[in-house]
Amino acid sequence: MKLSKEELLRYSRHLSLNEFGMVAQLKLKQAKVLVVGAGGLGCPALLYLTAVGIGKIGVIDFDNVETSNLQRQVLYTEEDIGKPKAVVAVEHLLRRNSFVGFESFNTRLTASSAKQLFPDYDLIIDCTDNFNARYIINDACVLLDKPFVYGSIFKFEGQVSLFNAKDKTGISGPTYRCLFPSPPAEGTIPSCEEAGVIGFLPGLIGTLQAAESVKWITGIGESLSGKLLSVNSLDIVFNLFDVARNENLWANVLSNESIQG
Repeated sequence: MKLSKEELLRYSRHLSLNEFGMVAQLKLKQAKVLVVGAGGLGCPALLYLTAVGIGKIGVIDFDNVETSNLQRQVLYTEEDIGKPKAVVAVEHLLRRNSFVGFESFNTRLTASSAKQLFPDYDLIIDCTDNFNARYIINDACVLLDKPFVYGSIFKFEGQVSLFNAKDKTGISGPTYRCLFPSPPAEGTIPSCEEAGVIGFLPGLIGTLQAAESVKWITGIGESLSGKLLSVNSLDIVFNLFDVARNENLWANVLSNESIQG
């Protein structure tokens, strides 16, 4: 696989980096990434994944664009209101980089759709906004042996990590269940709609998810596998916490061979 003359020009700033260069750029071109959720987190993640030159990007979302989305979901315009996010997102992204292949899935993520879609991708990016989807993503990735980049936001704070990723010895790192073994009781944690979220926070967290994805694909830097990055956007405080792998929880998902939601 080679880069065309147009791609060489487009990605010239990457190619000038001694720590990155042609080898890393070709890894991005060969990569296949599925972004689950094209909302606040998905929009900035998708913008940067498209810009850096991921070879194939899938987008799954069942929502339509609403007026209240425009405060933070930077892919969309007023003309997109009422249209399906997954379809509109891909339309906008195609105009930004014609060298990227896209697939849109205007459907809700379920255990069945996860089993069907995830095998076609190298990396899953969790840009969802509800616990049911997060546990579906986690369990599907464990069963299918896929790494995934996690992101979440609440009011002024956010979190990022890389779950179920193998280290250089082939051992898988912690999963989302190692950090949060089971979903909270329904109604105990308000949604973003109920509690609110500052408009710039998804941009910060979604961009960090894109960065973590690029690092995993290319092998540069140190990943967040085994770490949880917590961000307080009001005070601009970043904290990094260790996450240990819980062998029992990890094994239970494999032995159960079912995806919990």
